[in-house]
Amino acid sequence: MFEAIFYPLVKYFSFFNIFKYISFRSAYAAVTALLLSFLLGPRVIRVLTQLKLGQEVRNDGPETHLTKAGTPTMGGVLIVLSVTVSILLWQDLSEYYTWVILVSLLGFGLLGFLDDYLKISRKSSDGLRSGLKLWGQLLVSLVIMLILYFCQNDHTTLLYIPFLKNPVLDLGLLYIPFGIFLLVGFSNAVNLTDGLDGLATGLMIIALIAFTAIAYLTGHAVFSDYLQIPFLSGSGELTVSSFALMGACVGFLWFNCHPSEIMMGDTGSLAMGGFLATLALILKKEILLVIIGGVFVIETVSVMIQVYSFKKTGKRVFKMAPLHHHFELSGWAESKVVARFWILGGMFAILGLSTLKIQ
Repeated sequence: MFEAIFYPLVKYFSFFNIFKYISFRSAYAAVTALLLSFLLGPRVIRVLTQLKLGQEVRNDGPETHLTKAGTPTMGGVLIVLSVTVSILLWQDLSEYYTWVILVSLLGFGLLGFLDDYLKISRKSSDGLRSGLKLWGQLLVSLVIMLILYFCQNDHTTLLYIPFLKNPVLDLGLLYIPFGIFLLVGFSNAVNLTDGLDGLATGLMIIALIAFTAIAYLTGHAVFSDYLQIPFLSGSGELTVSSFALMGACVGFLWFNCHPSEIMMGDTGSLAMGGFLATLALILKKEILLVIIGGVFVIETVSVMIQVYSFKKTGKRVFKMAPLHHHFELSGWAESKVVARFWILGGMFAILGLSTLKIQ
């Protein structure tokens, strides 16, 4: 919005030329979201506490988590609100990528909000019925994929894999179900990872650092040509939205670090997972997302292994799934699990970025 308002004034005041630069708008998008999170955080926590919108703890979860019962949840509202305001202020609203990323953020955020609200109102860890929740995720994902498919560019339906310069496959119409699978899968992966104070928030910041760099490089003709990655005109604007979410996450982490004063709930985790998967789809880094978001993938796979093993043999592979609970029950302190998973997330991000050059 600021670009549309102030950049035309450059013919009167050359200073306004600065609104043309993505780097400037990205930096202030992060600052805006960060300040909104800092300023609104205490008020949101106070309101959620007064409304008794506290976390319901799993009955079969680690005993140490019983102390978390009643901690204000639905803090994802703070993240979604901060990012949305920041994007609307600093991103180019004439670029359709802006609206795709907002549809993803708000669509998955609304679904998570309904799930959180039902958990709280029922005083149970069960929110939306699993089938209904899945249909909701499919619907939001379908809308995103239809927008991307019908507004496609020369690269949209092509599948790129790390370490190779050229696409390996043109998915054609199959790009739609492929994208839906990625969106639903990754929104759930972040949701499963959000089980310890600050874990999902910190990992999201790390993944966003990598995807922010990719968004900037992909939207820059010279850099993309140098790295021999697809140049996508207008995708550089996603640098602004990535910085906005990064700023909101940093602000939220201030309150979400151990011991947490607020939890994001499904409102935040589904919104952030959908946001990251949408970035990967637009930037043609769908497979690279599996590497950069490696911890999210490992957490999800641990749940799948646990469920499969228990159904087939009646035995559990892990002491508890997702994997972070296994290490808690093995004697690791919660803060140690979180720090080590962040380190692992950083290694995955570096590995992912290295593939841009090694191809």
